[in-house]
Amino acid sequence: QVQLVESGGGLVQAGGSLRLSCVASGRTFSTYPTAWFRQAPGKERELVAAISRWGAGTSHTDSVKGRFTISRDNAKNTLYLQMNSLKPEDTAVYYCAAANSAYSLPRVRPSDYNTWGQGTQVTVSS
Repeated sequence: QVQLVESGGGLVQAGGSLRLSCVASGRTFSTYPTAWFRQAPGKERELVAAISRWGAGTSHTDSVKGRFTISRDNAKNTLYLQMNSLKPEDTAVYYCAAANSAYSLPRVRPSDYNTWGQGTQVTVSS
């Protein structure tokens, strides 16, 4: 079983940037697609971005395209989310997740993920 630990969240003004990291341990990180999800108060958890096992394929939700970039470094067992031009509506708890199987493409459904980190809070002030 893999364990995931996120870091990098915090308070930032609108227009600012943050870089989230997620360090994995316990199983071969490169075997599984991974993703970032977020959940704002009173809202359902939503996909932010997903990435394939070796990083060749990515998928970003429309609201973050051109602002956020998902990447991974399998040698470091680490998943990243670079967030630029942050907006107040990006405020949420951000979770990294690892897929439940060795899919070849990025996965966009929460049901495709069975391992989650504890979350890191991102707050964007206006």
